[in-house]
Amino acid sequence: MRCKTLTAVAGALLMLTAGCSTLEKVVYRPDINQGNYLAPADVQKIHTGMTKQQVAYILGTPMMDDPFGNNTWFYVFRQWPSHEDVKQQTLTLTFNEAGVLTNVNNKPKIDDQNS
Repeated sequence: MRCKTLTAVAGALLMLTAGCSTLEKVVYRPDINQGNYLAPADVQKIHTGMTKQQVAYILGTPMMDDPFGNNTWFYVFRQWPSHEDVKQQTLTLTFNEAGVLTNVNNKPKIDDQNS
C-alpha cells in the first residue's frame, strides 16, 4: 500500500515537472531587442581609411566607446527571441589618433539564456 502511494506521488511529480516545461512554451514572452541594430548592407559600407564622421553618418552613434580614450567604438545589438537563446552581434571599430578607421571587427556571439 505504501509503495503504491509513493509511486503515485512520484508519478504525479514527474508529470507536473514535464507539464511546466510544456506550459512555458505556451506562455507569451515578448522578443527583447537592445542596442544598435545594423543592417548588413550598412556594415559592408564600412572600410578602413574612413573618418569618424563618415562612419557615424552611415551607422549612427555607437552604443559605447572606449572609456579610456576616444579611439574605439562598440556597436552592440543583443536579441532575445521568446523561448530561444540570446544572440549578440558586436561591431568593434578602432581609429588611430587622427580619427581614421584602422580596424573593423565584426563578431556574432550566442549566449546562454541563463547568463
